[in-house]
Amino acid sequence: MKKFINFLLFIGVSAIYAQNSLSGKITDIDNQPLLGVEIYSEQLHKGTVTNENGSYILQNIPNGKISFNFTFLGFKSVSKEFYFNNENITFNLELEESIFKIDEVIISTPFNKLQSENVMKVERLSARAIQKIGATTLAEGITNIAGVSQVSTGPSIGKPVIRGLSGNRVLVYTQGIRLENQQFGGEHGLGINDAGIAGIEVIKGPASLLYGSDALGGVLYIQPERFAPKNTTKLNLNQRYFSNTLGTNTSIGLTSSLKNWQLLARGTYAQHADYKTPSYRVTNTRFREKDLKLGVGFHENNFSTELRYNFNNSKLGLTEGIGEQTKETHFETPYQDIDNHIISLHNHVFFKNSKLDIDLGYTINNRKEFEEHEEHEEEETEEEHEEHEEGEAASDMKLKTFSYNTKYHLPKFGKFEVLVGVQGLHQTNTNFGEELLIPNATVKDFGVFTTANYDLNDYTSLQAGIRYDNRAITTERHEIAHEDEIHIFEAIDKSFNSFTASLGAKTKIFNTVTTRLNIASGFRAPNLAELTSNGVHHGTNRFEVGNNNLLNEKNLQFDLSLDYNTEHFELFANGFFNKLNSYIYLSPTGEIEDDAPVYTYLQEDAKLYGGEFGFHLHPHPLDWLHLESSFETVIGKQDNGNYLPLIPTNTLKNTLRTEFSNERWLPNGYASVSLHSFFKQDNVSEFETATPAYNLVNLGIGGDIIISKYTFTTSLTFNNLFDKKYINHLSRLKPDNILNSGRNIVLGISFTL
Repeated sequence: MKKFINFLLFIGVSAIYAQNSLSGKITDIDNQPLLGVEIYSEQLHKGTVTNENGSYILQNIPNGKISFNFTFLGFKSVSKEFYFNNENITFNLELEESIFKIDEVIISTPFNKLQSENVMKVERLSARAIQKIGATTLAEGITNIAGVSQVSTGPSIGKPVIRGLSGNRVLVYTQGIRLENQQFGGEHGLGINDAGIAGIEVIKGPASLLYGSDALGGVLYIQPERFAPKNTTKLNLNQRYFSNTLGTNTSIGLTSSLKNWQLLARGTYAQHADYKTPSYRVTNTRFREKDLKLGVGFHENNFSTELRYNFNNSKLGLTEGIGEQTKETHFETPYQDIDNHIISLHNHVFFKNSKLDIDLGYTINNRKEFEEHEEHEEEETEEEHEEHEEGEAASDMKLKTFSYNTKYHLPKFGKFEVLVGVQGLHQTNTNFGEELLIPNATVKDFGVFTTANYDLNDYTSLQAGIRYDNRAITTERHEIAHEDEIHIFEAIDKSFNSFTASLGAKTKIFNTVTTRLNIASGFRAPNLAELTSNGVHHGTNRFEVGNNNLLNEKNLQFDLSLDYNTEHFELFANGFFNKLNSYIYLSPTGEIEDDAPVYTYLQEDAKLYGGEFGFHLHPHPLDWLHLESSFETVIGKQDNGNYLPLIPTNTLKNTLRTEFSNERWLPNGYASVSLHSFFKQDNVSEFETATPAYNLVNLGIGGDIIISKYTFTTSLTFNNLFDKKYINHLSRLKPDNILNSGRNIVLGISFTL
């Protein structure tokens, strides 16, 4: 890996220097200059903003075709591709006002087009929008996207669910590489802090063509925080307080951009006590998180590179029921202590008419689980208590993953764009504790793919691709003495192969209706937990037994979306049908082991179908008023007639939002009230119970407060305003009849120097 990185750097340093620049002036339709328009290239990881005269300039641009995005709040985004060949290009632009959301460039799809131009419909949620929601964690924040929910174990552990599929069926990308943090366990969360990210893109449906195994149900693509505009330095402080968990979240970030170098550093510390329901606190759901993000970028000649590092330490309490009611934050057993290291190197090499992208990643996930022990000194201080526990990890697993993703964008031929790619990973799982939930193992992935885009005209585009993947899994044989029995992990040496393909089309009708039709296949190889589990998973309170005879999961999904847009009204309708072969699921055996019910993994063909529907009304002349509504539904059934587990309830979300701006005391102000209606869920699997309907009311208010020359961005959110008693159908605490969180008041403030 070191030699390969040195080779990439050699390419960049040895390239011929290119004296290219892009400059111009940006105005509105009345020819008034716009201050603060952002000009940014995702390919170069660099950008700038316009000055008070609307002027801008970007220098040291490599030769070849480079795309730039021009974005400004309240105006339509513009994406423009330029061809540079040792020259200075002048580009003046007139931006049009836009009432609805900004048309943003989509990074998670292959050709990085604006959403309005993209064949696949991708949802995006910005970091600021997540903070406005008042979410405690990133996993909770993304549930505001229609069709996305979470399987939660209290507020600290959340696993994303996209259209009824979760776990390893949803692949997470961060810093441009796939996240591997033992997510194959049911009680394992994202492990990504929401500080230091720009936003999240969500692909709903099979994305195996682009990302390989584990993208059968969809992809969460987490965009890292951008570097500062050129020749600027910014210091940001963000503070949030959560009333329900008595929690705090403090984040400090510094970013600076010089002529060719860009630097970024951000540190975050969060601490929460047990969460409170309307009736009681749920014992040992407390959690603590430390997060460090570092980044350095370099661009010159025909080469651009970006190196990022993220360290995250999370301590998560694992509740065993309602016990002592305290507001303590020190940890009681059982709990998890997780270290996650993510290193990524993102490179672009520019040729005359083509481009090579090379992404390298290395992740280390060390997950320790501490269980209750009998020898406990009550006189211990908090520090002594935690040190005592740290030496007695019952389960201690370290997962190391090296991943690579190389894509070559061929020279554009007329209206054809084609890319070819190679992806893969090498992964090892090693045990150091006394308990083995899964054995030592090695996983190797290799995939090759190609995809093409063809623009018939300004309104119609076609996209298609094909891919081949191989996943090889080998494990060691282990015998573990456990109480009066011997637990045996038989060695396995298996290989899983699959071809996947996709075909999509987008066209505009009557200039107001955009329709997209996509057909895609996906696959997922069984994960280590499904193949080899043999022990109690405390986060799920189950004794899980693996099945090494499992086959690939494969699916074929049909997606149809319609978007109707006028100046004051937006309507969308998304429908899907997803056919799954050899769907893997947990089923109870009726046995009890280690005081926990025994579950094993089985397979059955299944199907899911449903969709998301909604509208956004901005009535004229009430420019300050917005009414947004969305409805989402999904039904999942096995071919034997049984319903699939962990299928989210039908949900209706209505939000009334106002936007106002008083330049003297509250610029960019907003206020909102929302009603989230969760319908009764009685389409349940064999080991689930029905969930009654309930309604939640949320309030939010915020805006910018200007004091002297400093701007403070504030938000105040009241979630579950009326302290409603409820249990979400996807809560892992539902079998124990433990309520979800009660009222939570979240106060946030952020300012940048």
